[in-house]
Amino acid sequence: MDKFIIKGGCTLNGEVTISGSKNAALPILIATMLSSDDSIIGNIPNLDDVQNLKQLLMDFGIKILHFDKKNYFSHIINKEFCYSEPSNEVVKKFRASILMLGPLLAKIGKAKISLPGGCAIGKRPVNMHLDGLSMMGANIIIENDQIKAHVPNGRLSGARIKFRFPSVGATENIMMAACLADGTTILENAAQEPEIIELAQALNSMGSMIIGAGTRTIQIIGQKSLKGMRHIISPDRIEIGTFIAMATITGGNIFIKNVCLKTLQSIVINFQKIGCNFHVDQNGVRVNASKQIQNINIKTAPYPGFPTDMQAQIMSCLCVANGISYIQENVWENRFMHTLELTKMGADISTHGNLAIIKGKNKLTGSKVKASDLRASAGLIIAALSAEGTSEILHIHHLDRGYVTLENKLVQLGVDILRVNDSNIL
Repeated sequence: MDKFIIKGGCTLNGEVTISGSKNAALPILIATMLSSDDSIIGNIPNLDDVQNLKQLLMDFGIKILHFDKKNYFSHIINKEFCYSEPSNEVVKKFRASILMLGPLLAKIGKAKISLPGGCAIGKRPVNMHLDGLSMMGANIIIENDQIKAHVPNGRLSGARIKFRFPSVGATENIMMAACLADGTTILENAAQEPEIIELAQALNSMGSMIIGAGTRTIQIIGQKSLKGMRHIISPDRIEIGTFIAMATITGGNIFIKNVCLKTLQSIVINFQKIGCNFHVDQNGVRVNASKQIQNINIKTAPYPGFPTDMQAQIMSCLCVANGISYIQENVWENRFMHTLELTKMGADISTHGNLAIIKGKNKLTGSKVKASDLRASAGLIIAALSAEGTSEILHIHHLDRGYVTLENKLVQLGVDILRVNDSNIL
């Protein structure tokens, strides 16, 4: 198992290129199943979750050919699609595997899939996915951690579905299924994340008719069939936010290439409040941080609110802020597991339910810490960058689910970081 060894006290300087968005790539790759035609997708991030999904697709007989390694294009060939039950072992490795359920029911009228896995950041019920598909005519039962579903007449029907919470995954799953359903589907209280808009754009390029993506109400007019897509995955907005946090905590000056800040307004606003400056030009954005971080109060919320996926990163910055900060986690109930590890580095954090109180200190101290999930990994790395001395970050396999060769990008920005294999890590 790998770990990072990081020598703290650096100041980030230089240029960095952001990889394609994991949260956009996964549903878009799954959406290619809805057509028998070939699809070509570019800027796919080379991540563990993506590789696991590709394995599931290939188990269905789908061929995935890679070309143009610089832009990481994939040619997806669906002509030999043949349904088989997805591997339980692979499905349980990542949350997004549940997104295969809707497209399978829409395409072939049946599916059997294990309840999905992923980061242990709280309860992640799939009820909204199942309830929505049931309203569209699917018969669904759960036995021994297996979801078994079929459509009695072979084709889903349009329905009006109101989510009790704007779930990104449920919105994506039902939206994809509705593209091949009979009639029109209306999704109310739908998620508004940029990844929803991007998925809708990709689906519309296949011949779907989706109206209102990015708003709370989405209308999908079902089609008899879809063609293949041509799509380039957008840069990962959470990776952008992570590098903003890294520049902030080190007082750095970095240029993030080929990105815009349109989908990062809540991130930008809050990092400006704590002392980060942004200059945008046609080639990207320059992030220039002050030496002193200011305290702030933050509440995570579904988009367009401050993303829960950036909570750990900004918390690390606030550990060395001037004053007391408060973070209220409103999305996942178990997403403060990184706080204990940060206290090992000298942070002063107390938690009370979904509220974290962070008393800023002058400095953190290098220590040996364990990552509990994907974004916690990034948060601990951010803390280590500013810490006095050397830190060891264990269990970085979590990080590889969402960041492409992060250590290489950090080396280019002047960070003393080394990935090593440690067989003694438990």
